[in-house]
Amino acid sequence: MLAGAGLVALAIPTAGGATGEATPRARATTPADPASKASPAVKASPAGQAFTGVAAVGALFPSGGKHFCTASVVHSPAGDLAVTAAHCVGGHGSSMVFVPGFHDGQAPYGAWPVTRVYTDAAWQSSQDPDDDVAFLQLGRTAGVPVENVTGSEAMAASDDPGADDTTPALVQVIGYPQDTDQPVWCVNWAHAFSATQREFDCGGYRNGTSGGPFLTDVDPKSGQGTVIGVIGGYEQGGDTDAVSYAAVFGPSVVTLYQIAISSGG
Repeated sequence: MLAGAGLVALAIPTAGGATGEATPRARATTPADPASKASPAVKASPAGQAFTGVAAVGALFPSGGKHFCTASVVHSPAGDLAVTAAHCVGGHGSSMVFVPGFHDGQAPYGAWPVTRVYTDAAWQSSQDPDDDVAFLQLGRTAGVPVENVTGSEAMAASDDPGADDTTPALVQVIGYPQDTDQPVWCVNWAHAFSATQREFDCGGYRNGTSGGPFLTDVDPKSGQGTVIGVIGGYEQGGDTDAVSYAAVFGPSVVTLYQIAISSGG
């Protein structure tokens, strides 16, 4: 959990293109060969590297065709929510499938249909880059929610409209380049681009990583951390391969999450 005034966990685990992104964000790949599904050790890196993925982060596919964006499972009471960028979902409706841990044509944790999409009213009316966040409700498999299979990321957001939530943070960012079958990861400092946007500088990504999580406090064994943003926002995540953006998770994200979980997520 990030330290700072007004930051809250959106869910506490219990014991036990603006119209769909014709060319979604992603970056160039530097091959790597991690030994397991765990996340790479978190330390600053100069460029993105390919790896075999982590359980809670996956690729979004249309009803037929190539994967086009990235999403990650986040904790919720019903265990069936994922978070991505709002600009990823326009034009797709619920005709999408989430494949967590996808790599090399394999779906080690199954394929989960998107049954409902939640975006903020400000995004719907004006595609405000500060509201470029979406929650996805995922269907169950044999009555089991996705979180029971993949685990989940925590989330942190500020419920205080006046809070300064742009303190620099060391983050790991994972995304799925559209033209490869492996995700990439990169670690560097996310810092304030503006009062409402974070900037992450790291080369090695291509189209397809929009929606990829900005993760802090990543456990190197499980690959799970805390999501503080997703690739999107300003320039729908950035116009160059070396710079990515993410809308700060503020009160609107807190409200949107509450709407999603009250509707069954």
